[in-house]
Amino acid sequence: MTVTYSSKVANATFFGFHRLLLKWKGSIYKLLYREFIVFATLYTAISVLYRFFLTGSQKRFFERLSLYCDKYAEQIPVTFVLGFYVTLVVNRWWNQFVNLPWPDRLMFLISSCVQGRDEYGRLLRRTLMRYVNLTSLLIFRSVSTAVYKRFPTMDHVVG
Repeated sequence: MTVTYSSKVANATFFGFHRLLLKWKGSIYKLLYREFIVFATLYTAISVLYRFFLTGSQKRFFERLSLYCDKYAEQIPVTFVLGFYVTLVVNRWWNQFVNLPWPDRLMFLISSCVQGRDEYGRLLRRTLMRYVNLTSLLIFRSVSTAVYKRFPTMDHVVG
């Protein structure tokens, strides 16, 4: 479920932005706290083991092992992985934008295919466009919280 903080972001000051980060519902911290706790625990355990329990030769072996791992970690540059990730995110956003149903495109298609200058043709085109607008509203209502707040029930949609 998407959590929006649009109203809080719009009213946030420069020095009050940190309070937005501390909102728990939908927060980045809520998403990553388990991994952070595991990382901090393992890092602390390895640091305590290295500083207090290893002998001099074991420390040198650990340092050589660390340098060996660091040498192979540089073969995959972080900028490449980050660029790949950003490309995936932007492509996903762009595909969502491209696949939005635009009623005006369908309106042009309906107006060119449904012939007639009489009352029946006009009413048929209008009815089809009302159905198109209804389907767009139902789609946006399931995706956007702002639209859902504007049309919370089917009675609001009918009204």
